[in-house]
Amino acid sequence: MVTTAPYGAWTSPVDARTVAAHDGRPAFVGVIGDEVWWTAPRPAEGGRRALVRRRADGTEESVLPAPWNVRSRVHEYGGQPWAGTVTDRGPLVVFSDFADQRLYAYAPDHDAAPRPLTPLSPVGDGLRWADPVLVGDEVWCVLEEFTGDGPTDVRRLVAAVPLDGSAAADRAAVRELGDDRHRFVTGPRLSPDGRHAAWLAWDHPRMPWDGTLVMLADTTADGEFTAVRPILGDLGPDAPAPGQRGESVAQIEWAPDGALLFVSDREGWWELYRTELADGHAAEPRRLCAARREEFGGPLWNVGSRWFLPLESGTLATLHGHGTTALGILDPVSGDLVDTAGPWTEWAPALAVHGSRVIGVAAGPHTGYEIVELDTCTGRARVLAHHHTDAVAPAYYPRPEARTFTGPGGRDVHAHLYPPHNPDHTAPDGELPPYVVWAHGGPTGHSPLVLDLEIAYFTSRGIGVAEVNYGGSTGYGRAYRERLRGRWGVVDVEDCAAVAEALADEGTADRARLAIRGGSAGGWTTAASLTSTGLYACGTISYPILDLAGWATGETHDFESQYLESLVGPLAEVPDRYRERSPLHRADRIRAPFLLLQGLDDVICPPAQCDRFLAEVAGRGIPHAYLAFEGEGHGFRRADTMIRALESELALYAHAFGVERPDLTPLALRH
Repeated sequence: MVTTAPYGAWTSPVDARTVAAHDGRPAFVGVIGDEVWWTAPRPAEGGRRALVRRRADGTEESVLPAPWNVRSRVHEYGGQPWAGTVTDRGPLVVFSDFADQRLYAYAPDHDAAPRPLTPLSPVGDGLRWADPVLVGDEVWCVLEEFTGDGPTDVRRLVAAVPLDGSAAADRAAVRELGDDRHRFVTGPRLSPDGRHAAWLAWDHPRMPWDGTLVMLADTTADGEFTAVRPILGDLGPDAPAPGQRGESVAQIEWAPDGALLFVSDREGWWELYRTELADGHAAEPRRLCAARREEFGGPLWNVGSRWFLPLESGTLATLHGHGTTALGILDPVSGDLVDTAGPWTEWAPALAVHGSRVIGVAAGPHTGYEIVELDTCTGRARVLAHHHTDAVAPAYYPRPEARTFTGPGGRDVHAHLYPPHNPDHTAPDGELPPYVVWAHGGPTGHSPLVLDLEIAYFTSRGIGVAEVNYGGSTGYGRAYRERLRGRWGVVDVEDCAAVAEALADEGTADRARLAIRGGSAGGWTTAASLTSTGLYACGTISYPILDLAGWATGETHDFESQYLESLVGPLAEVPDRYRERSPLHRADRIRAPFLLLQGLDDVICPPAQCDRFLAEVAGRGIPHAYLAFEGEGHGFRRADTMIRALESELALYAHAFGVERPDLTPLALRH
């Protein structure tokens, strides 16, 4: 029976507990022998990442019990945290544990417990490891070593850790393969003949999507690196100055014949290239696929991300697309690209290959993230593991629409629209629904077109959602990505407002009941929107940046410590811009109620910024609530946190939109 009820007051089976239980996705897929391994979220177990093994017979098991948490903190955002191989004792896996960041070795069919491979350090945040590869009797990987107590007192380099455990209490037993001439590096890739190793490097103030170098070393018989030199990327006297546009190489791999394959945006889009090595130098690269105005790579937030991998047949498995992504098989000789059939519209940069099979993590508008296997011999794709199961009847899922709106100056603004939808309810005639604009994090990132139960939580209650891939988002080429250069807090705010205004103008949304929300960089955009426009009735600000000058002068981690040099401008040259745009210094302009959510262990966007912001808001008569969560960092991982945050957000909307919801505890608002 369909009942009539106001938008926002609908009842729904998509409750916060269901959303929290299904939060997160599998990641870091790999193959050990004939087995597929990956990490999986465990919200109910303190938000840890479990290491999961799928045997050749299809049975699955968690390899390590709680509290083991397979997750690296390199760059704070982490990266590939494990690697494995087959030995005469069965699988051997090397992994980073989140609690102490040591590398451990574990043979689950033989060992009683993991054994440590790396030492602890009392200096700063110690030693961290990521993007490992097993080479002989060593693990080659990224070493991030703190040299002092400050967040930027750190060095990074390629290092080798012995598998025999001799470095577990001896830092001197860790071999430094490369020097620390560059601030950031990725893990090494060893050539098929073992004569060369290649990796990526970059330096402040560039981010990896601004410009990177491909480094090459000759390798000796005993595993030493010699003649380390850059061969691709921002090379030569005409290379751009730091902070300016360069060439972003996002991934490198070796072809079976010894050529170097890489993804570069040298022509405005991340595309696939191949170069031959002659006398240790790179020949002129050849693009492997005709220009398609599509992305074959993305931003390197996680060290070890894989958008492509070579197959034994000589073809390449590659992710590509414009706004969405597909898995394709590319013939590097003809340039032909054939896509995998299936319902998936987003593939994570987490590919693995085994023989003629490709394994990836993918989702679609009606399915969550699954582990998918493609047999390239038959062209058949199947869900291998982490099968999507409907938490509620699919009739309650949102029905997304991909839209392109017109922003200031006639520029395109891409968005995904999720109208209110619930088979049990309809709204009174003539009533327009409230809409919440979602601003994604990054800001160098994007909102994927996939099933998200958090969106369904709102749409099934009669509240529409508009995910905005504002200027600066990835997936639409470098020019779109660089719209935000020097204009963070302007372009993102304008683009979100343009979508909200358009929805109101066309009669899709109620102009008086528009809201905005976001986390991290999206929290910044939300706070900046509330302090610069009167468009929104309320906003939800999660683990945000609120004070640009503070964030740029020691209040964040090393990886992003100079990110604002490109997003806002050089601090030394435009210091007033940092103050003028910061919500902290515009708190007197806020007129709408807001909810502020923060993890107390967040080292990326620290709670100190929230404290200063709230001090500025205090006594101004603006209804607001602040929820701070112990044990949570940047982004919430624990089920109880997510439940409280989501229910509080809905309570804010009920208050601001004038909706009665007796099933909710009203939000305690300060003034």
